[in-house]
Amino acid sequence: MDTETDPRAVARLRATAHPLRLRILSMLTAEAMSAAEVARALEITHANASYHLRVLHDIGELVVESEEKVRGGMAKRYRYDATLDVSPQRAGVDERIAYVRANAVEIERRMRDAAPGSSSSSDLEAWVPVEAWHRALDLLLEASHLLHAAARPAGTPDTVHISATSHAFAMNGGLTGPDARWVPSDTTTDPTIPEDAR
Repeated sequence: MDTETDPRAVARLRATAHPLRLRILSMLTAEAMSAAEVARALEITHANASYHLRVLHDIGELVVESEEKVRGGMAKRYRYDATLDVSPQRAGVDERIAYVRANAVEIERRMRDAAPGSSSSSDLEAWVPVEAWHRALDLLLEASHLLHAAARPAGTPDTVHISATSHAFAMNGGLTGPDARWVPSDTTTDPTIPEDAR
């Protein structure tokens, strides 16, 4: 690893390395929800939903979008903004592996609900020129931002229910450090990315 471990990145990966929390983050990309709404949507207890929301909020993965009075109390409505994510490569290998394992469990759950139709799957371990690697990372980031920005509440008419997960990382044995370091391209003027994802 060519950068020092960032304790904040480690803590965030540890907090998100849980299949249920990954589902919550996905749901809260499309709309802000309260603990009661998350509990109903995932068919879990209110206490369980509140606990997971609190963990994700305390680590900085969720923001409180609004608060509303409910039966004499206040209910927070949480939202996930994927553009605020701390880069996972700044965490340790053990935390990254735990996150990938949680992803694998969540992907398996989603795959059991896969609909027939278009899909894409890819796996590769290879040696490529630095320029091709950087371009691929730019495209993956662009796709991620596009899909997160376009996310709508569950059941919205004229939408397709999707699953999209990517893991791309440089491995040992080739160029590392400043010779291979990736800096995302400027997406602020890219017309293919919606303005709210720039």
